[in-house]
Amino acid sequence: MTVPDLARPLIAWYRENARDLPWRRAGFHSRYGGWGVLVSEFMLQQTPATRVIGPLDAWLTRWPTPADLAAEPPAAAVRQWANLGYPRRALWLHRAAVEIRDRHDGIVPADVDALLELSGIGPYTARAVAVFAYGQRHPVVDTNTRRVLARAVAGRSQPGPPSPRDLDAMAALLPADDADAAVLNAATMELGAVVCTARTPRCDICPIAHACAWRVAGYPDTGDTRRRQARYEGSDRQARGAVLRALRDAAGHALAQDDVIAGWPDAAQRDRAIDSLVADGLVEASDGLLHLPR
Repeated sequence: MTVPDLARPLIAWYRENARDLPWRRAGFHSRYGGWGVLVSEFMLQQTPATRVIGPLDAWLTRWPTPADLAAEPPAAAVRQWANLGYPRRALWLHRAAVEIRDRHDGIVPADVDALLELSGIGPYTARAVAVFAYGQRHPVVDTNTRRVLARAVAGRSQPGPPSPRDLDAMAALLPADDADAAVLNAATMELGAVVCTARTPRCDICPIAHACAWRVAGYPDTGDTRRRQARYEGSDRQARGAVLRALRDAAGHALAQDDVIAGWPDAAQRDRAIDSLVADGLVEASDGLLHLPR
């Protein structure tokens, strides 16, 4: 399949139909630069865009530069993260801010390799920042992109496990022009998020339905090997969240370990949650007291 089969209609569709999200606005980039893009990408990992809008605005209002965040203790980042989920992202973002301040004079680097050396930044986030903040030409592949590639290019109902081949597949579709390549990256993610969804794809309004290999093949069920996330209710993740919420609500005061979510129905799970949070650096323990990292 050639680039024009997907790139041209996808770019045209995106320019007409893209959701109005803060990190896509010109004013956002001129005000926050690479830092704003980096924070938004951290927050968007495993979190719907609609849930990120408010927390992102609050975060960047409080810490408009990496140096602003680096000047505060890690506990401030964990507390500000509130209920976004996967709170290790807050800790990694704080560490990355310190590294950006100390190694890069407070400016988020544009080079993918330099970005990969920062805490909490993997191949997706590094390329996303390089592309969406600095206009470089790289393939950017998230879960939504992988689903579009699986269907439109490979003719599969769902993508397989993440693979370096995903980057190769996206790179093969990128236009030569850097700006158009950035738009195509965003357009492919957007298509997967709002049209080519996992359970109910809206093929009737898809701009590349005419070129979709899965549609042409008659929508075969090729299986689904995606890893299923464990149920949240009653899980260790829920217990971890309850512990962090109690420590955030303590407003900087240490709490006796035995008093933290003392009424949790599974005492062993509660203790396991505390131990895992300490191991992750999200909670510190000393003399029977627990507090957020200082």
